[in-house]
Amino acid sequence: MPQDEYRWPCEQCGAQLRFAPGQTRLVCDHCGHVQEIPASAAPTRDRALQELDLRRGLQDDLADRDMVEVRTTSCPNCGAQVEITGATHATECPFCATPVVLDTGTTRHIKPQAVVPFVLTETQARKAMTGWLGSLWFAPNTLLEYARKGRAMNGVYVPFWTFDADTASRYTGQRGEYYYETRTVHVRVNGRMEARQERVRHTRWYPASGRVSRDFDDVLVMASRSLPARLGNELTPWDLGALVPYGPEYLAGFQSEGYTVGLADGHEEARQRMSAVILQDVRRDIGGDEQRVEDVDTSWSDETFKHILLPVWMAAYKYNGKSYRFLVNGQTGEVQGERPWSIWKIGFAVLMVALLALGAYYLSEQQGGSVSLPEWMD
Repeated sequence: MPQDEYRWPCEQCGAQLRFAPGQTRLVCDHCGHVQEIPASAAPTRDRALQELDLRRGLQDDLADRDMVEVRTTSCPNCGAQVEITGATHATECPFCATPVVLDTGTTRHIKPQAVVPFVLTETQARKAMTGWLGSLWFAPNTLLEYARKGRAMNGVYVPFWTFDADTASRYTGQRGEYYYETRTVHVRVNGRMEARQERVRHTRWYPASGRVSRDFDDVLVMASRSLPARLGNELTPWDLGALVPYGPEYLAGFQSEGYTVGLADGHEEARQRMSAVILQDVRRDIGGDEQRVEDVDTSWSDETFKHILLPVWMAAYKYNGKSYRFLVNGQTGEVQGERPWSIWKIGFAVLMVALLALGAYYLSEQQGGSVSLPEWMD
């Protein structure tokens, strides 16, 4: 069933329910009725959190139960693939605040295996964002006003991939060990040449080879291109121990982005991260004071993956025709964001510094002293 066809009607009034962050129930904003999420609404935990075979995933050979048809809308501005539950046909892109209309077609995607439900409410997330915005220097007054007005934030489930792998690596390289020699040098002191002893460090290199192994678990890769990688990657840490089996009830009242970083691209990024860790293992195994790594040959086995959804509260703010995004980790409250700079505030600050410097110079001249002006004021 396409995700937009899911309905969560209130048992008392028929209005749509929404998931209550930090709880395991759905609430009705219309009449206040509360319904527990039924245990049968999602697969068993063992099956839902089971890793999927990476080879089959890359070959597009997954079982039908691991796939899902979703209806998405593509943002014309940032390219986000937004999936929306319920009967909504038009909305605002949570990533850049551009108005969008839902497409009518469906897309076949790998089904999420698990989700970290929202823990923070919108009020708690806005408080965290407001505190972060209030700490920004030289921010436009309109931005601070935006924070004080307490505009609603969008709760979005952002797609991620996790990758597991067992690795065994053979390497060749060189181990460098320091040794020191004492030599005599001549230096000029008070116009006279003096002989002094100094220690000089050298490195003696020895061939090195060996094997290292490491098992990787849940290497996390953001599967969204709608968010700047820096912002999304710095929303850490995530407690993946809080993952629960995917169930559409957790998405009630929230938006969900379809992945725009494919499995193959996500796997390539994960391998790069794993290879960097393996290189550190190789350097430690070589030992010595310095290392030269000439070759690393890694065998990869038992490679698996999961598609998961992680909760993020978002707000988009427009200033001088440009959108700025603010993100709050919906599990921990970590805040990341882009920020505009007020040219007027910066110019005023520079002017005040210049006036203070000129004032100090004038007072010094009146008192017969001397104060050096900054080079940029000369």
